[in-house]
Amino acid sequence: MNHPERADLILRSSSIFTAAGAAPMSGYVAVRGERILSAGAAGEAALLGPGTRILELGSRTVCPGFTDAHCFFAGHAMGLVGIDLAGVDRAEGVLELAGAAAGELAEGKPLLGRGLRPGLVEGRPGAELEAAFPSRPLVLFAAGGESCWMNRAAREAYGFSPESCYPEAYWRLLRAVLADRDFTLPAFKAYMRMLNARGVTAVKEMGFDDYYGFAGLLDELRLAGELSLHVAFMSQPVGAGMDLGHGRAMRRRFGDPRADLLFSGYNRMTDGSIGQLCGDLKEPYACAPGIRCRAAIDYAGIEAEVLKADAEGFRFSLHAQGDAAIAKAVDILGKCRRDAGGRLLNRHAMTDLEFSDPADLERMGKLGIIAEIYPQIMSLASRAEKKAMIEEKIGAERGKRYWNRRKLLDSGVLVSCGTDLPLLVPDIPESIYHACGALFPEGGEPFNAENAMTLPELLTAWTRNGAYNLGQEAERGSLEPGKLADIAVFDRDLFSLPLAEMRRARIHSTYWRGRVVYASTGI
Repeated sequence: MNHPERADLILRSSSIFTAAGAAPMSGYVAVRGERILSAGAAGEAALLGPGTRILELGSRTVCPGFTDAHCFFAGHAMGLVGIDLAGVDRAEGVLELAGAAAGELAEGKPLLGRGLRPGLVEGRPGAELEAAFPSRPLVLFAAGGESCWMNRAAREAYGFSPESCYPEAYWRLLRAVLADRDFTLPAFKAYMRMLNARGVTAVKEMGFDDYYGFAGLLDELRLAGELSLHVAFMSQPVGAGMDLGHGRAMRRRFGDPRADLLFSGYNRMTDGSIGQLCGDLKEPYACAPGIRCRAAIDYAGIEAEVLKADAEGFRFSLHAQGDAAIAKAVDILGKCRRDAGGRLLNRHAMTDLEFSDPADLERMGKLGIIAEIYPQIMSLASRAEKKAMIEEKIGAERGKRYWNRRKLLDSGVLVSCGTDLPLLVPDIPESIYHACGALFPEGGEPFNAENAMTLPELLTAWTRNGAYNLGQEAERGSLEPGKLADIAVFDRDLFSLPLAEMRRARIHSTYWRGRVVYASTGI
């Protein structure tokens, strides 16, 4: 006589979104060990054993764990490093605090700080700074991280200046910060806890060059059983060109999609912000006739790297914001290897996709290019601010093609979600409010409502599609038998919650490989 396997845990809810279909169901999810044993509308009684725990969740929505497909831990870490200057309102006070902190540091170690008030940055001291710190490298970042005070010793050590204070320029400093295990290990553990508290169980982690030792540190956490995230590495060449030798070594070490650490390929930026006239446009800016892009973009160099990577089976993601950049990125990826049906063999992706031409989104769908959108991006500006920028830079008519997620979906593009953390921090209810409601933070009239997503589409993008993006859909991304028990539970029913109240929803609990990694209350 055959006996069914017994569940260790059964979650019951009237709102279970399995990501295997479009609608939520009333039923259960049964877990045994690290994996989902069963999920359905009924039949859990046969799975009960003497040790089975049953959680009655009422109408709380149960989902697969979420995948953030574009994170940058090193950027997040730079917001934590060094002394906190947020409460200091005088330059003299900054220098005094920095001097006191320097006395606690080992000889030669850089003095770093964060949270410097922007008004102080604009009036940065010169001679006083050099006199106080003649030899020790000093970098004090403003709130937001893209402006700073720094001395001559820091310029010489790290090769950037206050005028080029952004991560791609200060990669040498990032390397030094990540090498400090006493800082990096607890910072990453806190990072995992933060993401777990938001229902995130997997990330695609962007790292510069060879990650400056960070991959090895994560492998130590894996071996110690201290991971609570699946991490896919993606290398963005900054200090040098794309290193295929490094990619081959990473693939040998982290090439199993079933493992918690995976090498996912390479990433390149193309253009920049439309607001700064650095987005590459097909037609000139409305406010600057004759200018299509202020940034110099080496498309030929990017294409050469993409094709070399593709030839060796590596995937590539290209970050593109303007409609011309998106078109050129599609052109590049369209030259990669394809199957008999004309679809790409590798899971290449495009990130951001701020302002697009619908014809290029259709090409993305035919080629099988994956989209990585930022569904919370509307949280960063008010309606008045963003509309004014769009109308000034490209005009209201072209502005109808801003954040066109609907066209992506209707063109058959697989859409996944990212945050570009630390630009944004994952907040699924907030992403629903913005990407499904087409609303700015203050609410009111939707912006380009015809371009919005439905709730099931967005949850699928955060879950099943994110797992597919990373080549891990056989292991996770949906609540189906045999898959890992990565599960996020909300504190209410998202499917009956009015959009105006959506941002009040929170994560009730998160499971990773079947174990609780976050709980808001005792469960």
